[in-house]
Amino acid sequence: MKRKSSSREEWAAQIAALDAAPVRKEPITVDRIVTTALALVETEGFAALTMRRVAAALGTGPASLYAHVRNKAELDDLLIGTLSRNVSLPTPHAGRWRAQFADVCGQLRDQFLRYPGIAQAALAAAPANLDTLRITEGLLAILLKGGVAPRPAAWTIDAALLYVSAYTVEASLRRHPDRDEDSRVVDRDEILARLRMLPVSRFPHTVEHADELNSGSGHERFEFALQLMLKGL
Repeated sequence: MKRKSSSREEWAAQIAALDAAPVRKEPITVDRIVTTALALVETEGFAALTMRRVAAALGTGPASLYAHVRNKAELDDLLIGTLSRNVSLPTPHAGRWRAQFADVCGQLRDQFLRYPGIAQAALAAAPANLDTLRITEGLLAILLKGGVAPRPAAWTIDAALLYVSAYTVEASLRRHPDRDEDSRVVDRDEILARLRMLPVSRFPHTVEHADELNSGSGHERFEFALQLMLKGL
């Protein structure tokens, strides 16, 4: 028996059903959670990052995230680990150890600066992520190769990483100030003007050297402080 052909209306209904078919959601994974969290920090700053915000961006509820990431502290650690993974570690060289150490710190600084305030996560707790510990291992190898004793090497690494975090947090505040006028970070020109208004009788050195107190462009101060630490070794 010859099969009866469908009508034009039935054919149109079949085509329409194609668009109505349910779209399969991409599964929630740790990588997706981290990528989404970093995108939120990059656009809104670290202060805006919550598990609920990440879940909303992924089109799901917070409970779905907790199946992969235990809490906000673990998410923070994963974020720092992800950024640390982007830092290249050199083969330690005895003749270039200071430059190598400063370069690694500079790379980490640049990673943190891309995501405003994210260095707060690095300051919050001891790292439990292997990618983060990789940075410490690499810096330690560089200092030991340069002939630095283990204890001052360990303390220098701690001081340097604290400085990287503090430097980038301050930079993020200056680049992304609060909208509230009372809490807005004062820019350099305003600081300079205020220093010059001080009475010379009480602040002679500050007024005389106001320009030097506010000097430096780019990362000059960052590099100066690091070299100061390293030369002390």
